[in-house]
Amino acid sequence: MAGSGESVSYRQLDEASNRLAHWLFSQGLRTGDHIAILAENTPRYFEVNWAALRSGLYITAINRFLSPEEAAYIVNDSNSTVLVTTEAMAETAAGMAELIPNCAMRLMMNGTIDGFDSYEAAVAQMPTERLESQPSGDVMLYSSGTTGRPKGIKRKLSGLQIDDPERSTLTMLLRHLLGMDENSVYLSPAPLYHSAPLQWCDGIHELGAKVVVMEKFDAAKFLEYVERYSISDTQVVPTMFVRMLKLPEDVRTGYDLSSLNMCVHAAAPCPIPVKDQMIQWWGPIINEYYAGTEGNGFCFITSEEWLEHKGSVGKSALGIPHICDDGNELPTGEAGLIYFEQDISSFEYHGDPTKTAESRHPQHPNWSKLGDIGYLDEDGYVYLTDRSAFMIISGGVNIYPQEIEACFALHPKVADVAVFGLPDPEMGEYVHAVVQPEAGLEPSDELAEELRSFARGEIAHYKVPRVIDFRAELPRLPTGKLYKKPLRQEYLDSLAGD
Repeated sequence: MAGSGESVSYRQLDEASNRLAHWLFSQGLRTGDHIAILAENTPRYFEVNWAALRSGLYITAINRFLSPEEAAYIVNDSNSTVLVTTEAMAETAAGMAELIPNCAMRLMMNGTIDGFDSYEAAVAQMPTERLESQPSGDVMLYSSGTTGRPKGIKRKLSGLQIDDPERSTLTMLLRHLLGMDENSVYLSPAPLYHSAPLQWCDGIHELGAKVVVMEKFDAAKFLEYVERYSISDTQVVPTMFVRMLKLPEDVRTGYDLSSLNMCVHAAAPCPIPVKDQMIQWWGPIINEYYAGTEGNGFCFITSEEWLEHKGSVGKSALGIPHICDDGNELPTGEAGLIYFEQDISSFEYHGDPTKTAESRHPQHPNWSKLGDIGYLDEDGYVYLTDRSAFMIISGGVNIYPQEIEACFALHPKVADVAVFGLPDPEMGEYVHAVVQPEAGLEPSDELAEELRSFARGEIAHYKVPRVIDFRAELPRLPTGKLYKKPLRQEYLDSLAGD
């Protein structure tokens, strides 16, 4: 752990995960069953994770910032019969207790409360040797819920044993695409309940390398930890880049980052000026990928490629990309829904056949989409324009909020921004922005006009927000995901009330 320095050896991880695997087996769990974990960033997250993965189970990692009702929904919807949590999450766990009647086996680490048994006592007498058979399990993680109730993303189990070298395509990607090996030191700055941090840490474990986990992200601490632990590789989200770039110059240049060989970013679009500045600062070691937990496609781009194709998320390394509008494939350069073609579509949305069917192309069942809009250039590079759910249609013209948000992102007085469309009787929708000012700045009409004036110099005038509101904080998760739909709904509800 980056902050506390607490460490776990591979032998300790192996033995601890074996103990829990034996306990789960003794409780009757078998291949294809489900467990859930609700925890802060802790080294013990991995023993629970690996116990499930080496027992043929699905494990659902729950966002620790959810309310008890939201977390209980995920436990129930995932059909989890075991919940592992920690004393640090006791308040949320207590609120969940009566809401998860079908999850009778509940363990708490580092303490207990009513309705939860001691994790330590449960596994104390279990063997540290491996189970006789170790079928490979998988994660079943939930969408962030930015566009409605979160849905479990369920992939078919491989049928392989956990130690089968053919099992993990991620490990091969880390080794062959990113050049990582057992000597790598990987810094994970994001919450472990999120798809990429959890699964990439799994991949690092499979390489036998070292994982350093931040308890929570802090821009200056990130730089400090790169120096302290001689970090060679890391994965971030673009909001982390923005926060590091906004550090005072003496802080940004005050740490030795020479050990850093590779940084990869994903999870949200990165504004072109942000990435330009990061490559100037860190050198051409910054890679990017575009993918979803669904595993239906994977695009990748290096710094060198990106400088030739600015704004692209790369060429596809998994799945053939198709750009479609109403089911019809569009020509090069035209924006539409991005589908990936694979021989077999191997994911489904748990308990929601309608959403699963909606993710498939109407004429090609082995083409699937995540809901992103984008286009291909003549060289086959993929560019994202926005999520289909957030596109604004004003006067018959498509406007992509992502471009406007990217424009605002590096303004020195903007800490965060969300852009969306609201109803307009003449134009259909108008562009509305909600800005979180940097600390110490007071919202004002003058600040709003300053930001509008700035935007007019960067983007087309019809894209400049007609209205700019201010909020002390926007509902953004540490993963970089912005809860934009509930924010927009607040304004729609207010308009309906008027």
